[in-house]
Amino acid sequence: MFGEYIQAAMERATYEIIDNPEPFYGEVPELEGVWATGKTLEACRKELQSVIEGWIALKLRLGHPIPAIGGHIISASAEPVSIAE
Repeated sequence: MFGEYIQAAMERATYEIIDNPEPFYGEVPELEGVWATGKTLEACRKELQSVIEGWIALKLRLGHPIPAIGGHIISASAEPVSIAE
C-alpha cells in the first residue's frame, strides 16, 4: 500500500535546475509541501522519496487526509484494529 503510493508519487515528480548549492530541485505537485533538493538528480530523488515517506507519516499521525495519487489511496481508521483473534 505505502510502497505503491510512494512509487506513484515519484512517477509524478517534476525536476528542475535551480541556482542553489544543491541545484537539483524536485517536487510532487499533487502533494502540498513535498519537495527536495540535491547535488545530483539521484540525490534529489532519494531525498524526495524520504520526504514523501515523512509527509505520509505526519499526515497519518495528525489525522489529516492524504490525497489519492495514481489511483492509490492511503487512509487511517479512527478506530483501533485488532490483528489478533
